[in-house]
Amino acid sequence: MFSIVIPTLNNINYLKLCLSSIKKNSTYNHEIIVHVNLGNDGTLDFINKENIKHTFTDYNAGICEGVNKASNLATFDYILYSHDDFYFCPNWDTAFKKELDLQNTELFYLSGTMIQNGQVKLDCGNNLKNFNEQKLLENYDNIRFHDFQGSTWAPHLIHKNTWNKVGGFSEEYFPGTGSDPDLNKKLWDIGVRNFKGLQDCKVYHFGSIVTRQKEKNFKTITETGNKGSKIFLSKWGYTIKFFKKHFLKSDSIYNGPLKEPIKNFDYFFDLIKCKIYYFYLKLFFKF
Repeated sequence: MFSIVIPTLNNINYLKLCLSSIKKNSTYNHEIIVHVNLGNDGTLDFINKENIKHTFTDYNAGICEGVNKASNLATFDYILYSHDDFYFCPNWDTAFKKELDLQNTELFYLSGTMIQNGQVKLDCGNNLKNFNEQKLLENYDNIRFHDFQGSTWAPHLIHKNTWNKVGGFSEEYFPGTGSDPDLNKKLWDIGVRNFKGLQDCKVYHFGSIVTRQKEKNFKTITETGNKGSKIFLSKWGYTIKFFKKHFLKSDSIYNGPLKEPIKNFDYFFDLIKCKIYYFYLKLFFKF
């Protein structure tokens, strides 16, 4: 059904839980492809022992290069990108399959709903030691949210032809922050207008243990005020925040494919602020 691509960086125990949840809670059979960055915590040995399809770098390639390498091995028509610290709830893939059956084009971008560190809150633990799997399984389906515009970035589902058409993730966003909205912008430019988050596709997100491994460094911590946001602004001429607000209509209730941004006072006021920041960036930073 899906080629599930998971980049990982010395995070073996979370990766094992992620893979276990996919095996246990999937309705369909999927192809798992892991990109192993370094893997010297036992990850590479585990992957080889379990005969899991994978790519490998003996350095930290980051999310973008890692996912791009792994996606080259995909044999299914749909590529699903996942963090290694996700727990996939039951019926996650059924929700995607139902939505795929409604599509009459390869030009779409679908994503799921994240629990805890995402759209909805249900505290089942913030690490493996205090993770309450039983509580999650007993309550996840009672959480009612809504299908929403925009995306959560991951887990995301894209047709392989569309992924290849835009060249996957842009690798200048090492170790990964800013690459998701950049991918969305590239998809927008080739005509994708259906950016839909599905309430019935739920994953539990531990949130602090991902391949980019949050550092105490202003260049890599968050989407705003970091190196990734500066690259995005330099590349596209406006900020991630502007793109999410005026193009993707992020987090609003889904009401169909998106249209071109409405160029009203609010649009131009926000755009002017972006341009001021853009020229400031060009003057004081090397991008």
